[in-house]
Amino acid sequence: MKKRIISLFMLLVLMFSLTACGGSKAEVGRDINIASLKGPTSMGLAKLYDDQDNEKTKNNYNYKIVNTLDEIVAGLSKGDFDIAAVPANLAAVLYNKSEGNLLQVSNINTLGVLYLASADDSIKDIKDLKGKTIILSGKGATPEYAIRYLLEKNGLDPNRDVVLSYKSEHTEVLQELINDNKSVAILPEPFLTIASKKANITNTISLNDMWQEINPGENLITGVLVVRKEFLKDKNNKMAFDAFLDEYKNSVNFTNDNIEEAAKLIGKYDIVKEEVALEAIPNCNIVYIDSDEMKDQLESYLTTLYVEDPNSIGGAMPDDEFYYKK
Repeated sequence: MKKRIISLFMLLVLMFSLTACGGSKAEVGRDINIASLKGPTSMGLAKLYDDQDNEKTKNNYNYKIVNTLDEIVAGLSKGDFDIAAVPANLAAVLYNKSEGNLLQVSNINTLGVLYLASADDSIKDIKDLKGKTIILSGKGATPEYAIRYLLEKNGLDPNRDVVLSYKSEHTEVLQELINDNKSVAILPEPFLTIASKKANITNTISLNDMWQEINPGENLITGVLVVRKEFLKDKNNKMAFDAFLDEYKNSVNFTNDNIEEAAKLIGKYDIVKEEVALEAIPNCNIVYIDSDEMKDQLESYLTTLYVEDPNSIGGAMPDDEFYYKK
């Protein structure tokens, strides 16, 4: 009888220890659906995706790497995705269109990664774009509003002095740039690195550098991570999301600090080829910025867009509920 009591006591101690340790998938154990675009944001998530596949994460992440923003927007709206990486201004547009009900922004994940690229030697700076056709991806997304803003600040009318030719995804922009050596394109990394390998790209101009010349100390914020507000209403989901953010931050740090290993994972998940990732990662400006710093930077960036064109962020500056807090 005494042995049974001791055994029961030891079992209870063991069960308590397992419960207190935390961090197991079984403990948090939430299913979370994630969407990210091919490019820098998925590159920053590659380690987390690999950890998921090796059952090392605190939650169960169902992830999808997509080619177009349309798929992400539709998935968020229908509730198919709980978390998604989107352009910064698009997050504000979706927030305003839903009257603040759809999403919150948890962190900035990429800063300026957009470049003007061309094999045309006559283009030395942005003023040389007069009369040119500029190929870009995503009407209503960051590339469009960034180039419109920069053209106007340099004395060009984006509706008269240039032609903006829109494609549905960066790979289409890349292909046109490769096919026509006189074309001008706006491309983010790592697609710029791909273009430099496949086309005779002689000129690249950083949109972020031009942005900072006009707005000293302010970054051109390319991407953010958003989470559906409906998903966060369940307190267990919120706890699981906070755990995800910790893992996401670690994944971003891994990508920046372990370039060779990260490039292998990026190639494994067919985000871009390993050799491209190896060269591109240092120029991708992959970051993890949250809390007050995120709010300060994003608010400043959105204010600049709003002053230039209120429609670029959905007609109004988002209120404080736009910014997620742990």
